[in-house]
Amino acid sequence: MQRKINWLLVLFSLIGGAVGAVIGELLLNQLEGRLPWIVIIGLYFGILALSVGLFCLIAEMVSPRLNGSSWRQRYVGTSWKLLVPATLVMLLLAGTALEFLYELNVGRAKSVDDIVLMIDNSGSMLETDPDDRRYEAAKSLIGQMDSSKQVAVIVFNNESELIQPFVQVRDQDVKNQVYAAIDALEPTNAGTDIGDALLSSMKQIEGQPSSRGAMAILLSDGFSEVNTSRVLADYRDRGVSVNTIGLGLSSANGDIEGMELLKEIATKTGGRYYDVADASNLSFVFQTIYDNNLNERTLVTERTGPMKDSTYYMILRIIFVLGLGALLGLSLGMMFDNRHLAKSFTIGGSVSGLLAGLILEFGLSGGTLADAMIRLLACLVLASVMTMFTLAVPMPADGARTVMRRRGATLQDSKTGFQEPVRDRRNRGF
Repeated sequence: MQRKINWLLVLFSLIGGAVGAVIGELLLNQLEGRLPWIVIIGLYFGILALSVGLFCLIAEMVSPRLNGSSWRQRYVGTSWKLLVPATLVMLLLAGTALEFLYELNVGRAKSVDDIVLMIDNSGSMLETDPDDRRYEAAKSLIGQMDSSKQVAVIVFNNESELIQPFVQVRDQDVKNQVYAAIDALEPTNAGTDIGDALLSSMKQIEGQPSSRGAMAILLSDGFSEVNTSRVLADYRDRGVSVNTIGLGLSSANGDIEGMELLKEIATKTGGRYYDVADASNLSFVFQTIYDNNLNERTLVTERTGPMKDSTYYMILRIIFVLGLGALLGLSLGMMFDNRHLAKSFTIGGSVSGLLAGLILEFGLSGGTLADAMIRLLACLVLASVMTMFTLAVPMPADGARTVMRRRGATLQDSKTGFQEPVRDRRNRGF
């Protein structure tokens, strides 16, 4: 037994990791919102494993440093047959399963699927938002929602009006219908009743399955008498947060009572209050609320929502990526049909998976380009560190002696051509 390494294999594994990462980015960008995340992430790791396996197979064919020349002469065809099932299929299934587990919510946490927009349309809005920027912000937010979300829109003054019941924004046609309902609104000179808007919003939420997480966004520039303990009781019981936006309330002419009311509503329901002085900033605030409450997470993207800083999901991501790294190493050993390589690559894959998990957990920030670079680095580490572990785990001194002929009962030395009866199959295969 001796420690050895195929540097060409290490180089080609890096190339395979880079190719897999690029294809993976294309999958993330093109399939997001069209397919469930568990499918997309399964494809991501399956394609990565296939790319790494393909380039490692080519490297060992060019320079059979680990498997020996007998493998290249007789058994490379078998490795080609095992390439897809051992890499793409196995990692696709594993990635899908682990992503499914990673998306499961713990405790009362739910993914936000239903969103209610409550928008003030009282007479005071003619001064604080004369250009109706609040409606443009609402339409911009709806345009960013993926096809699994549902949205309802309520406008209120002295009384509330449901202009759009819950509808799934599955395509652009549905979004255009919601836009049309918003565009048809007319300004009013009426007063403000925030409590009635909250009650109307809860009626819509109560009509949805309890398994679906909900969130509400309330925008106003005024104040009204509200029995918050009574009105917000159902919100607290169902775990629905109300994020409030005060438009112009902190200005010299603002309504301090209105600001305190919106803060109280947000605090009692687990939401946040946002103070906006200029209506032109409303689109940014709406998007910020959406991003902070989306509660979405995948193994290769930044977590959002209440679980963003969760230690549980932090550890879970690292463990799952470690497991995928170990499976990637095992898949290469299966492809080469070599138990020594399987042992070496599995141990190395565990280490590289640990490093890749740490890179993803502490490197992802939500930026499009920055996160793409972090994923690329994680893929390169995952692919390369694993293939260098043959230096740590001993291999048979002569790779050719570990190759068993599939037909016939002899082993052949590639240097002398001497054939001997097969007495021990333990060095080769699974």
